[in-house]
Amino acid sequence: MIDAYSLVLAGLLVTMGSSGDRFGHRRMLCLGCMGFAVVSVGVVFSQQAWHLIGGRVLLGCFGAMILPATLALIRTAFEDREERRLAVAVWATCLTIGSALGPLLGGVLLQYFDWQSVFLVALPFLLPVLLLAPMITESPRQMGRSTDYLSILLSLGAMTGVMLGLKHLATVGFDSQVLIWALSGILLGVVFVRRQLHLDQPLLDLRLFASSAFSVSIAINLVSLGLLIGFLFFATQLLQLIFGLPPLLASLILVPGQILAIVAGLAVVPVAQKHAPNRVIAGCLLLAAAAFAMVALLAPTVLAVGVAFVLLNASVAAITTVSNDLLLGSVPAESAGSASSVSETAYEIGVVLGTTLIGGAVAALYRLSLAIPEGVSESVVNAIATLGGAHAISQDQPEEVATRILEEANAAFTEGVMMTSAVVTGFIVLFALVAYRFLQVRDPVSLIENR
Repeated sequence: MIDAYSLVLAGLLVTMGSSGDRFGHRRMLCLGCMGFAVVSVGVVFSQQAWHLIGGRVLLGCFGAMILPATLALIRTAFEDREERRLAVAVWATCLTIGSALGPLLGGVLLQYFDWQSVFLVALPFLLPVLLLAPMITESPRQMGRSTDYLSILLSLGAMTGVMLGLKHLATVGFDSQVLIWALSGILLGVVFVRRQLHLDQPLLDLRLFASSAFSVSIAINLVSLGLLIGFLFFATQLLQLIFGLPPLLASLILVPGQILAIVAGLAVVPVAQKHAPNRVIAGCLLLAAAAFAMVALLAPTVLAVGVAFVLLNASVAAITTVSNDLLLGSVPAESAGSASSVSETAYEIGVVLGTTLIGGAVAALYRLSLAIPEGVSESVVNAIATLGGAHAISQDQPEEVATRILEEANAAFTEGVMMTSAVVTGFIVLFALVAYRFLQVRDPVSLIENR
């Protein structure tokens, strides 16, 4: 139920982006929005588990049609670089806010309404798109191109294998299944790449990666969203479990970060007009490093988490604006769908990596530093292997034992968060130096067209 949507979405993004280049992104957007809306309503009436799983698979298919089309249509609709930069800023701000707000909004809805409410949230946003879509100029199409179905299967298999391996690593830990899924995904990915290099009409034009602006922007998108999701992984647990805030109040603590993300995503536009993109992105990454450094150096409090989220969310919003503007400007208009799909795939991988690496590191350090209270049973020891389990099992224990369990668990989790944040801070600083060094913009469109 949990993985069906994200696995299908990630696996089909490249296919749907390339299909949009062939058949038109406005058409793909309308079809995706209509299908997403219809399936969302249908899922509400699910009676069995397989109904829900099947519905989420279909939502992943239609979602893969929507995401690349939105960014690709911006490339078509705004030929002027400055207008497009502002449009990308609005798009990037919505992406950043949605990524951070989605899990929190879901928690609030589940606290006050039934689970079906989660699937109805998208309808108020999808219906206006369907009504206004005829006003959008259709994107240029690559007419007469054939569809290579084997490439589609290879792309789907490669992304599914990699994503399953990462998700299994995040939830269960490292075992043989992680190796099997990851290696199978990598193997299929290698076959996919080799096939694209030999096809006259590839599903994904790998010449796009010849541009350093394109390649580095993809890496920046992956890392930035991974940092945001990884931070939210432990921040929500700090706020709700350790500080004892209800979901609604925990969401309100993060509202200033959402507001500043809107401001930063738009305010970075005039800055990007005056300064080189490698300088802007490197500066924003250092701001993100400051957010994690605050958590690493200061004992986490509600205020510290809120301020750190303001710094991080604002920096990610600004990065998303600049990187996607560079990405769209580095490819021809008729390849915008393929470029957008690769960017969206990077975001999906970033989400999983953020949970897997940052969340996994916090969980591992928590288990290493957790002091088991004396006199507890083996079942209790197994339950307190996670912070959530410790808080749940403590409710069934005598008051003195419950107090010791919570004290040890909270201290171990806080220590894990601080140590992980210190390591992440160092990584971001190094990555900022890499971005500053290798993010070069040298008429990439001409480079691609001349190859």
